[in-house]
Amino acid sequence: RGKTPRRPALKKPSNNSNLKDPVGVYCRVRPLGSEDQECCIEVISETTIQLHPPEGSKVNRNGEFKETQYSFKNVFGLNISQLELFDNVAKPLVDDVIHCKNERQKRESQTSAPKTPSRQRPDPEFADMINVEDTCKAEGIDEDSVYSVFVSYIEIYNNYIYDLLEEVPYDPIRPKPPQSKILREDQNHNMYVAGCTEVEVKSTVEAFEVFWKGQKKRRIANTQLNRESSRSHSVFIIKLAQAPLDADGDNVLQDKDQISVSQLCLVDLAGSERTSRTRAEGSRLREAGNINQSLMTLRTCIEVLRENQMYGTNKMVPYRDSKVTHLFKNYFDGEGKVRMIVCVNPKADDYEETMLVMRFAEMTQEVEVARPVDRPICGLTPGRRNRNQAFKEELTRKLEERGGPVNGDLENPSAIEILIQSLPPLPPCNLVDVNDDQTLPRLIECLEKRHRIRQMMIDEFDKTAGLFKSMLQEFDGTLMAKENFIQEQRGKLGDKDRVITGQKSEVDRLEKKVKTLEYKIDILQKTTNIYEVDKRSLQQELETKDQKLQRELSEKRRMEARMQGVVSNTKMKWEKECERRVAAKQMEMQNKLWVKDEKLKQLKAIVTESKSERPERSEKPERPSREKDMVKKRSVSPSPVPNAPPVQPRHRRSLSAGGERWVDHKPASNLELGTVMQPHVPNAIKVSVPNEKALSKCDKYMLTHQELASDGEIKTKLIKGEVFKTRGGGQSVQFTDVETLKQESPTSSTNRKRRSSGNAPVQKEETTESEWTDVETRVS
Repeated sequence: RGKTPRRPALKKPSNNSNLKDPVGVYCRVRPLGSEDQECCIEVISETTIQLHPPEGSKVNRNGEFKETQYSFKNVFGLNISQLELFDNVAKPLVDDVIHCKNERQKRESQTSAPKTPSRQRPDPEFADMINVEDTCKAEGIDEDSVYSVFVSYIEIYNNYIYDLLEEVPYDPIRPKPPQSKILREDQNHNMYVAGCTEVEVKSTVEAFEVFWKGQKKRRIANTQLNRESSRSHSVFIIKLAQAPLDADGDNVLQDKDQISVSQLCLVDLAGSERTSRTRAEGSRLREAGNINQSLMTLRTCIEVLRENQMYGTNKMVPYRDSKVTHLFKNYFDGEGKVRMIVCVNPKADDYEETMLVMRFAEMTQEVEVARPVDRPICGLTPGRRNRNQAFKEELTRKLEERGGPVNGDLENPSAIEILIQSLPPLPPCNLVDVNDDQTLPRLIECLEKRHRIRQMMIDEFDKTAGLFKSMLQEFDGTLMAKENFIQEQRGKLGDKDRVITGQKSEVDRLEKKVKTLEYKIDILQKTTNIYEVDKRSLQQELETKDQKLQRELSEKRRMEARMQGVVSNTKMKWEKECERRVAAKQMEMQNKLWVKDEKLKQLKAIVTESKSERPERSEKPERPSREKDMVKKRSVSPSPVPNAPPVQPRHRRSLSAGGERWVDHKPASNLELGTVMQPHVPNAIKVSVPNEKALSKCDKYMLTHQELASDGEIKTKLIKGEVFKTRGGGQSVQFTDVETLKQESPTSSTNRKRRSSGNAPVQKEETTESEWTDVETRVS
C-alpha cells in the first residue's frame, strides 16, 4: 500500500491561517426528562449558550450569582432533528470522503466491481428504522470511476479493542470472551486495527445491517459480561475505495497507483461520571475509572497540541496513553477534519459536570488541524468517457453524410474511396442464352482481378496502419516521458511547497514566539515601572520613617534626661524617707525592748512572790479568774503588775480539726512566718511533694499556698479537698473549700498614726496584740 500521488499544488494564499482549520465543536442540548426539573442552560443564539448556576452550587455559595457564556461553531436546541444535525455536521464530511479529501488515502491493489443493488430483504428487527428514499445522496460523483464501500465496527472497553463484526462460534457451555485486537502502524505512519473485519456493502440497507449486527453482538457481550454499553467507546469506520475506468468505460484500470481510499470514522465516546454521585463499586468503579482516564488523556493531548500551536513549543503529545487517542492521532497530526458534537444535559443537578465539559469544548476549538488538499486521480482527464462517446457519434454522423460505412469502423474515409475507385469496373452480367460461355468467365476474371487489387490495397493499408501505429506508439512514449517529466517537476514543486509550508510554519512559530516575547517584555516593562514607582514610594516612606526615627531618638534622649532627673529626685526623697523610717523603727524597737524588760521585771516579781507564799498554803491554789488572766493594753510606760497569773498559749482552731486523717502538703518554697496563729491539723501526714502512698492512707487533703498581697504582706491560702479512690486503683482529689489567712504588720498602722499626729506621744491603743501575745508565749 502506498500513498496516492498529489495533485500539483495550487497557488496558496499569502495568509497562513488558510492552511489549517480549527477543530469544529458543536453543542446539542438534550431535552429535560420532565418539565418539573430545573434547567441550567439557555440558548442565547445559534453559536452561544449561557449557564446559570443553580441554588447551592459552588459558584453561588459565597452569595455571588455568576453566569457564564460559551461559544461553539453551531448550537442545536431542543427541537433540532437528526436530519438537520446531519446536514450541518456530517454531510460535508461525507462529501469530502467521496471526493478523496482525507489523509487516509493509500494505494490499494484490490479491485472493486460496480455497485449493484442488494436483493436481500432487510432484517425485520430494524426494517422500520431506515427509509432508503429519505437518505441523502452525494453530488458531483466522478462518472469515470467505480467505488467500493467497506465498513468495520470496533469497541474500546477498559482500554481494550474488540471487533464487533468478528464471526466467532458461540459455545453455550464454555463461552469464550472476545479477543482483544492491537493497534499497528502502516508504512505511511497511519494507525489501524490489526485483524479487524471489513465488510463490503453495496447499499445503505446493507451498511445498516452490518451496523445492527455489531450492535446486537455488543449487546450480547454486555449481557454476558454484565456491563453497560454506555461504559465503552464505539467506532464505526467507513472506507471508500475509488478506481478509474478505461477510456471506453468497459474495464477498470489495473494500476494500483490510480486507486485511492478515503476513510470516515464515527466515534461515540462514553460519558464521564462522578463516582461520588453514582456510588459505583467493584467492576463499575473500575469501568468508570478507565472511561475517565481515557477522556482525561484526550483532554491532555488537546491541551498539549494547543500549547504547541499557540506558544511554538515542541512537547510530546501523549497519544499512547489511551487507545482512543492512539487510534486517531493521525487526524490531529496529519491532514484531516475533526468534528465534535457535545451533548449536554440541561438538568441543574449536572451543572458542575456540564461546566467542565464546556471548558473542555472551548479549549478544543483552539486546536488547529491541517487542511486537506484535493488529490484527484492522476493522469486521467475527468469526463473522458463522455468525450470519447461524443467523438464516436460525431465520426459516425460524418461518415453517414459522405456515404461511407456506418459500422463504426475507424478507417480513414479517403482511403476507402480510393480503394473503390481503383478497382476495375465489372463487365455486363446479362446472360443471353444457356450456351453463353463468355459472360461468366469475364465476370470471374474481373472479380479475381478486383480481389487481387483489393488484397494489394489491404496489404498496403496494413503496412501504412502499422507504420502509423508505430508512430502513435512513439508519440505515446514521448508523451509519457513528458508526463513523467511533468510529474517529476510536480513532485519537486510539491517538495518545494512543503519546504515553503514548513518555512512558513517556522516563520509563524517564530512570529508567535516573538509576539509572546514582546508580550512578556511588555509585562516585564510594566512590572519594572510598577517596581520603580513602588521603589520611589518606599524610598520616600523610608526617608519619612528615618526623620520620624530621628525625632523619636531625640525625644527619647530628652525623656531619658528628664527621667534621670526624676529618678535622682525620687531617690533623694526615698533616701530621706528610709532614714526617717529607720529612725522610727529604731525608736519602736527600743520601746519594745523597754516593754519586754518591764514585763520581765513584773514576771520576776510574781515568781518571787509565789515562791514566798507556796509553803504557807496547804491546799491547792485555786485557778485565777479569767478577768485576771486578761491583761489590759498598756501605755508606753505601763505600771508593773504584781500578781500576774500564767498566760495560756493561744492557738487558732482550724476547720480541719476532726477525726479524719489529713495530708498536709506544704511546698518547700513556703516561708516560715513565725506567728502564733498557725493552722493546727491533728493526725496529719506532712509532705512537701504529694505522693500516692500518702494519699492512700488519708481521707482529706490540704495544700498550703502563699502569695503576696497588694499591700506587700504575705497571704496564706488553705486549699482543702477530699481523697477518692478511682476505678484504676489510684487516688483523686476533689477540692471543696478554701481558707484565707492574711498577716498584717502592726507597724504600718502605727506609722500611719504617727504621721497623722506628728510628734504626739504614743497612746495605749498603739500597743499591738502581737506584742502581748509574744510575751504570753514566752511566759508559757
